[in-house]
Amino acid sequence: MTAVLATLNLAVERRGPWTNVGRSGIDKRPVDHRVMARHWGLEGDLIADKRVHGGPDKAVYAFAREDAAFWEEELGRECAPGNFGENFSTLGVDITGAEVGEQWAVGDAVFEVIRARKPCRVFAGFWDVPDLVKRFIAHGAPGAYLRVLKEGTVGAGDPVEIIERPGHGVTIGYMLRALTTEPHLMPRFLDAPQMLPKHHEKARKWLATHPQEAPAP
Repeated sequence: MTAVLATLNLAVERRGPWTNVGRSGIDKRPVDHRVMARHWGLEGDLIADKRVHGGPDKAVYAFAREDAAFWEEELGRECAPGNFGENFSTLGVDITGAEVGEQWAVGDAVFEVIRARKPCRVFAGFWDVPDLVKRFIAHGAPGAYLRVLKEGTVGAGDPVEIIERPGHGVTIGYMLRALTTEPHLMPRFLDAPQMLPKHHEKARKWLATHPQEAPAP
């Protein structure tokens, strides 16, 4: 299957007791026009809580439609594109297996896979599934936040081309496990120079307190 951006999704404002700042942009809907990807995010997208969302290291969130299919079966309900809060709903892209630092060409822009998405209470509240965070982590397919390395327009139907893969093996799935249920995996973060400094620091701190333990291969 050719890797493709199935839909491009922008937020509509939602309000509810589950929000952190009284409103949220987690509810994203497909749009049929091209959108400019800037270093700080997509033009026209709503970032309500800028303390934890948006900015250059969380400019775009990508989630695979193949992973959405799992949740449709798991929950017995439709999970439409954008329901995970994702800007990019992809087909044919192994996001869980993408390496940190992997680069994608989409439309006129270039993106870098930079970090796994750690779900929060807003996500669970929006879906009205109280234990969703625990289940989402256990499933291990979190989607990925992307940096914008080259600004440009993107739109539904654009091919997703992997133009660089670092080869260090630290994937989005591995990163989620290390940051949540398997912290002994964190030292391998140091094998990925593209990873954010704060994640390298987490790895160093873990090693400082567990000097005799080694990460799994």
